[in-house]
Amino acid sequence: MEYLKKNVFFNSIFGFLAFFTGLQIALSQHTNTLSVRLNGETKELNIQQEFIYVNSSKSTLEELYFNDWAHAYSNKNTGLAKRFAQEFKKSLHLAKDNERGRTTILSAVDDEYRGLRWERTAEKDLIKITLNQPLLPGEKVQLFMTYTVQLPPDKYTPYGYNNRDEYYLKDWYLSPAVFDGKWNLYSNKNLEDLYTDITRTTVNFRYPGNLFLTTNYRNLGTSNFPNGKQTQLESIKQKNCEIILSPFQKFKTHVTPYMTVVTDLQSPKYDDISQGISIDKVSKFIFDNLGKYPHAQLLVSQKDYNKSPLYGLNQLPSFIRPYEEQFQFEMKFLKTALNKFLTETLYLNPRKEQWLKDAIANYLIIEYVETFYPDQKLLGKLSNIWGIRGFNIAKMDFNEQYPFLYMLTARKNLDQALTTPNDSLIKFNQKIANKYKAGMGLSYLADYIGKDKIDTSIKTYFKHYSLNSAKVLDFESILKRSADIDIDWFFRDYLSTDKKIDFKIKKIIKTDDSLKVTLKNKEGTNVPISLFGIKKDSVVSKYWFTDIGSQKTFTIPRGEEDRLVLNYDHKIPEFNERDNWKSLKGFLSSNKKLQFRFFKDAENPYYNQVFYVPVLNFNIYDGWSPGMRIYNKPFLEKPFVYDFAPSYAAKEKSLVGYGKFNYRKYLSKSGLYVANYGFRGSTSHYQENSRYTTITPSIGFGWRPDDLRSNKRDFLSLRYVNVFRSLDDNLENIETDPDYSVLNARFTHRDNGIIDYLSWFADAQYSKDFSKLSFELEYRKLFENNRQFNFRFFAGKFLHNTIEPGLKFFDFALDRPNDYLFDYNYLGRSEETGIYSQQIIIAEGGFKSKLQNPFANDWMATVNTSINIWRWVEFYSDFGFMKSKNIKERMVYDSGVRLNLVTDYFELYFPLYSNNGWEVTQPNYEEKIRFIVTLSPKTLTGLFTRKWF
Repeated sequence: MEYLKKNVFFNSIFGFLAFFTGLQIALSQHTNTLSVRLNGETKELNIQQEFIYVNSSKSTLEELYFNDWAHAYSNKNTGLAKRFAQEFKKSLHLAKDNERGRTTILSAVDDEYRGLRWERTAEKDLIKITLNQPLLPGEKVQLFMTYTVQLPPDKYTPYGYNNRDEYYLKDWYLSPAVFDGKWNLYSNKNLEDLYTDITRTTVNFRYPGNLFLTTNYRNLGTSNFPNGKQTQLESIKQKNCEIILSPFQKFKTHVTPYMTVVTDLQSPKYDDISQGISIDKVSKFIFDNLGKYPHAQLLVSQKDYNKSPLYGLNQLPSFIRPYEEQFQFEMKFLKTALNKFLTETLYLNPRKEQWLKDAIANYLIIEYVETFYPDQKLLGKLSNIWGIRGFNIAKMDFNEQYPFLYMLTARKNLDQALTTPNDSLIKFNQKIANKYKAGMGLSYLADYIGKDKIDTSIKTYFKHYSLNSAKVLDFESILKRSADIDIDWFFRDYLSTDKKIDFKIKKIIKTDDSLKVTLKNKEGTNVPISLFGIKKDSVVSKYWFTDIGSQKTFTIPRGEEDRLVLNYDHKIPEFNERDNWKSLKGFLSSNKKLQFRFFKDAENPYYNQVFYVPVLNFNIYDGWSPGMRIYNKPFLEKPFVYDFAPSYAAKEKSLVGYGKFNYRKYLSKSGLYVANYGFRGSTSHYQENSRYTTITPSIGFGWRPDDLRSNKRDFLSLRYVNVFRSLDDNLENIETDPDYSVLNARFTHRDNGIIDYLSWFADAQYSKDFSKLSFELEYRKLFENNRQFNFRFFAGKFLHNTIEPGLKFFDFALDRPNDYLFDYNYLGRSEETGIYSQQIIIAEGGFKSKLQNPFANDWMATVNTSINIWRWVEFYSDFGFMKSKNIKERMVYDSGVRLNLVTDYFELYFPLYSNNGWEVTQPNYEEKIRFIVTLSPKTLTGLFTRKWF
C-alpha cells in the first residue's frame, strides 16, 4: 500500500511537469515544409524547403546547423566512408562518381530573401548556416532552401535505390541539429542514430505514377496527374520522414485496437489470417507494456528487420527453419516493431544514450518469450534431433542467448561500457553484445528488486517523456524512486563501466541447521549475486547477497538442497560460471566429471568438457593424414586451452601431429592488454622416412590503442625453438647438425586496413652456430580508381655465422625459405622440382622467379612491388641485392603477372622477365609458375569475422 501511494504521488508530479514541458515544446516546435519531386530517370530529389527555426534555448544564436546525411555518400573522406574502411568494406571508397550520393545546395535565403552564408563542416554531412542577424532566445527565423539530393544505390547501406526501381528514403533532407547549450553535431556512420530536433513537418512529395508510396508519417491523400502522383504527408512531433517507394504494393495495413501497423513482413508458410492474429497479439503486448502509440501508424518493414535481425537465425539457409512459423514470425515482428516504436517516441540522444532504448526493447523481448514461449529452446526444433539434443547448447533456453552472445566479446576482452558512444563501439558490440547486455541489465534488476517495479517505471517514463526531449537521468530518477533498496550499483558499475561480474563459492561449512557459505568476488565489482539451493534439478531456495568486497561469509538455513549454485537462472551476465557451484554431498561429489562432445559445445559448468573432431592433413611425405583433434575450448574463449591432434601418416605408416598448451591473460583494455604463455610440440616428415620434431616454449605480449575500433596492434614474442631431426639412411647426408635450437625474438606492428595496410616486424635469432637480424615492412594502398599498390621491403644480416659456406640451410633465401623453424605450411617442404616446389610463401626475399644461387649467408635486401592492371590482375616487380661471404654482392630482379584472387590466401604468379632473361620463351614454362594456397579453415574464417571484432 505504501508503495502504491508513493507511486501515485510521483505520477502526479511527473504529470504536472510533463504538462508544462509538453506545452513549452508545442509552443517552441520548429516548422518544416518540404516540396519534393523525385526524378525517376536521374534518381534525384528536387527539394524546396521552408524551415521556421524557434530558438527555445537561453542562448543567442548566430548560426544554425543542419544534418545533411545524404551527403555522406559524396566522397571517400566522409565519416561514413572512413567507417566502412574500418569494417573492411571498400564499396563506397571505390564507387564511381555517378554512383555516389550528394546534396547540392542551390540557394539559401531568409524571410527577407537575403542570401545566407553557408558552409560544410569538416565532417562534410553537416551544414553551418550563418544568420544575417542574431537569433535571440524565444525568437524564430524563417529560412528558404533549395537543393537537390542525388540518391545513392542501396549497395552501401539499405538507403537509396535499387535496380528494381525501388527506393528507401531515410535521413534524406536537411534537418536541424540539436542545440542544448552546445551543438550536438554527429556524422552519418550508418548507425541509425540521427540526432535532430522535434519538428512539425509537412511533405508534398511528387513521384512517378507507377510507384506505390509507404511512409511512417500520416498520409493525407494522393493526387494523380499525367505521368505522376503527389502525396501529402504530415507529422506533428516526429523527427524523420521515411518513405518507401516500389512498383509493387507490398505493404499491408493492420488496424488493431492498440495501433495501426503498416508492414511488409512475410512468412511464406504462415497464412495471412494467422499473421494478422500474431500482429494483434504483439501489438497488445506492446500497448500493455508501453502504452498507446502516439502517431498515425507504425511502419514495420523488412528493411528495418534486416538492419537488426534475429542474429543466428538470419545466418541460416532459408530451407532450415528451426522454429515454428508462429514463433519465428512473432519474434521478427516484435523486435522490429519495438525498435521502431521506441525510436519514434523516445527522443533520447541516440549517439550517447542508445543503451536505454536497447535495454527496454530487449527486456520486453525477453519478457515476451518468458510469457508466451517459456519452453522455447535456443536451437528450436533442432534441439530434438538425435546427435544434437545431447549438446549443452541444445538444452539452452532461447533467452540464454543474451548472456552467451555478450560473452563472445567479454571473453575476448573487447566488451565496452553501455554508456560508450555508439560510434566508439566495435561492430559486434554495437549490433549485438551491448544491446543484449542492456536488456539483461533490466532483467537482472527486475529479478533483484521486483519485476513490477521495472514494468511500472518503464510505463511511467514512457507516459511522461515520450515525444519530448528525454534524458537517461529521468529514467534513473524514476527507477530509484520505485525501488525500496539501493540500486546505485546498477548505474555505477553495470552501466558505466566494463567491469566483469564474477563470483565463486569458496567454501561451505555445514552444521545441523545451517550452512555458512563463503563467497569470493573475483573481479571486485560490487553488484548483487543470487544463490540457489538445488535438489536434483529443482530450485528449493533462493537468496540475494550484496556488498561483497573481496569475500564474505553468509549463513543460510539448511534445507533439502544437495548443491548450491550461484546465478543458476543465468539472469546475471557472469564472466565465468565454471566455479559457481558446490555439492553438499561430500568432497568427491564436487569433482567435475569428464564430458566428451563432438566438435564443440557451449560451456557446461558441471563438467570438464573435452571436444573431439576428425582432422585430415596433407603433405607429400606423410600423404593424407587422418586423425582426431582433442581440445577443451568451447564456443566461448577461456584462459587455459589444450589442443592435441594425433594423426596417422598413411604414406609413412607412423604417427604425426601436434600438441599444445596455452594460457592467455588479459591485463587491461588498452596499452599492454594481453600476455600469452605457450608450450607446443609437433612432429611430421620433411623428406621420405625423415622426421622432424619441434618443442617450443613461448611467451608473448600484445598492445592496442584506447580506441578499440582501431585495427592497430603491436606484439612482442619470445620463443625457444628446439628441433630434432632424423634422416633416412638411403637419402643424401644432412647438411647441418640434425638437432639445433634457436632463440627467436620478434616485435611486430600491424595496422590492418582495407584501404591502407601497414605492417612491419623486427626479428632477432640466436643459435650456437649463427645469429641474425632481419626487418620486413609491407604497405598496401587502395586508390579511389580501384588501383592497389603493394610494397614490401626486406633486409637481413648475419651478425655471426660459423656454418661452413655452401651449407645453405640457415641462409637467407631469395624465393623459397628453408623454414628451419618450421613455421610455414609447405605442402612439399624439401622439394626442389615438381609442382610442390612451385608453392611460394612470401617471406625473406619474396622473389617469384627461381634464380641461380638464391641463398645468402651474409646479407640480403629486397623490394617487392605490384600494382593491379584490371581487377585482380596485377603486374609485379622485385628488385634487390644479396651477398654471401667472400663473394661480391650482386643485383637480382624479376617481374611478371600476379593473379591476386584472394590476397594472402590464393594467388598465382606468372614470371615474365628476370635475371634469367625472358622466362616466357624458355622451355618448361609451366614449371616456373608459382602459387599461394591457404587451406587452414581458421585462417579463412578470419576473412569474414574481422569486420565484427
